[in-house]
Amino acid sequence: MKHTFQERIAYKAERFLSKGGSSIFKSLLVLFLASFVILVGLRLLIIHLFPTLNYTGNVFKDIWITFLEMTAPGNMNQDNRAPVFLKILTILSGLTGVILLSMLIGFITSTLNTLLYDFRKGRGRVIENGHTVILGWNERVVDVIRELILANESEKKASVVILSSVDKETMDNLITKRLPETLTTEIITTQGDYANINELKRINIASAKSVIILSNCSESATQDKKISSDIQSVKSILAITACQEGLNKLPIVAEIFNQEKRDIIGFFNDPNIIAIDSWNIMGKLLIQTSLTSGLDSVYKEILSFDGCEIYFRSKQWNNTNFYDLSFYLKDGIPLGIYSEENGLILRPPTDTVLKNGDTVVILAEDDSTIVFDRQQYYFPDKNKIIIENRLEQRKKRILILGWHKVAEVFIDEATDYLLEGSDFDIMFNAPSGELVEKIKHIKKSYEDFNINIIDANPLNLHQLKKINPESYDNIVVLSQSTEEQLADKIDSDTLIILLLLRKLVTDYSNIHIITQVLNSENQEIITQTNVDDFIISNKLITMILAQLSEDALIKTFYDDIFSEDGSEIYVKPATLYFDSFPQKFTFADAIFCAQQRDEICLGIRKGNQSKSLKENFGVHLNPDKDMQIELQANDFLIVLSEDEL
Repeated sequence: MKHTFQERIAYKAERFLSKGGSSIFKSLLVLFLASFVILVGLRLLIIHLFPTLNYTGNVFKDIWITFLEMTAPGNMNQDNRAPVFLKILTILSGLTGVILLSMLIGFITSTLNTLLYDFRKGRGRVIENGHTVILGWNERVVDVIRELILANESEKKASVVILSSVDKETMDNLITKRLPETLTTEIITTQGDYANINELKRINIASAKSVIILSNCSESATQDKKISSDIQSVKSILAITACQEGLNKLPIVAEIFNQEKRDIIGFFNDPNIIAIDSWNIMGKLLIQTSLTSGLDSVYKEILSFDGCEIYFRSKQWNNTNFYDLSFYLKDGIPLGIYSEENGLILRPPTDTVLKNGDTVVILAEDDSTIVFDRQQYYFPDKNKIIIENRLEQRKKRILILGWHKVAEVFIDEATDYLLEGSDFDIMFNAPSGELVEKIKHIKKSYEDFNINIIDANPLNLHQLKKINPESYDNIVVLSQSTEEQLADKIDSDTLIILLLLRKLVTDYSNIHIITQVLNSENQEIITQTNVDDFIISNKLITMILAQLSEDALIKTFYDDIFSEDGSEIYVKPATLYFDSFPQKFTFADAIFCAQQRDEICLGIRKGNQSKSLKENFGVHLNPDKDMQIELQANDFLIVLSEDEL
């Protein structure tokens, strides 16, 4: 089909204008100049044909007057003395100028508005290097940033770039409100699709230090929402890899709900890409905390960048015995040995000798304070002999108030720790048929344990009193709804239940109350309720995310201590070690005493400070090894051990 000249011109003009703002601006500018040339040409032609109309007597003045009339219609009074026929051109020049300049001004205004809109949405390019990138947005993001700020504290300048679909203004307002002080770290927010390659290139993802991918919904969300979140995360990982020419070099930590999607990420066979199930970890933390009072505070310090941290360090160890190494380090407690062949071995055999270049896992205040110079600084009192007391295992009764997926993990993990015949009573108000069926299924899976559901409202004092909370060894407080709720609503319900328990439970010495707190800002409020331990869910998860983004190798440590097999951290009563009190010795002596039970001592917990937030609930990790300690009967040793006995 043959097209007309007019159709071809119209098509080419349309294609040119569709290229964007610069094409439109160029078109309007060319149109203005062309009109100016035509109008000047007409004026000069008329004057040439009718010399009597030439009242100015100057060609350049005629050109200037035409330009003024086109750029500002008020300048048409420049031709007040012009003959009538020339004034027709004056009017034409003014009208042409009004139309074209209005179009040009309108275009500039709309372009500026778009530019300002993009600024507000953070649509500009990010030219940072070595920055940490957070993709996505959820209720944990502020705690993640807080941990990264602590991690970057020793750096002169650091940056965190957040790319999410949330409005930039909303992100900025929340960060400013919750994090007024960011120390040396600059927080940059930008709005966009974080699974889009062009958006990732815009934030310079290839030059980033690490990437954290947050889920875009909570664990209480519907299955469809969680699947959608996982798909978005997997697409993001593929897009990040594509931005690096198909070869990923960045540490990537992603929250993934479904095992199927975590398996897909495993197909990458890339040790730099870590997919974690946050609530699986939380369930394991809950069971360990329920068995050991004070463990929550220990984990908070170890997992945080504030205080003691876990480091993997290789040095010239000069054939030093692993268990003697503690006395050669002014700061640091060796926990295990790592190698690519054997993986991580915590609490290696007592005759383990460290070869030069071996990688040792060390709990220390800071990387820079781990100094080994072959000189022994501390000499423990080897005449300090401990007794061999062991805790007696017995069946336990556990009350779960509310429900959450984390409870499934909790029960699953608890069956590995507790004696058969232990009780799990779940109190939930008007449980749905789905929840009842789920608990029936769990009951069938663990027939050696007594698992029951009680249809009652934990927020009702009389109904709570009927089940006699004091008869339980452990009480776990979880969400009171299976529907997706805001963190503050869940925490408010938790606080009310804790206040009711404080009214009902008169003796806290024989009962262990553990609660799940989502908003870390509620920490100080919760401590007023005499709760024995509380897990700040979001905060602990964000600590893990932040640490994995800094050092992917630390996952091997988490996998070990959060598992029932192998070594775990326990807070053990001092009465298991000594039969008389007070005991006075140095922390180096405490390390030696723990070694007699094939344990590694990480610190102490003072019983008289267990309710004090200011004193970190009595937990003192990795104190100076020459620090004098006076241990009372209600104090504890924090140890890495095979079991709680």
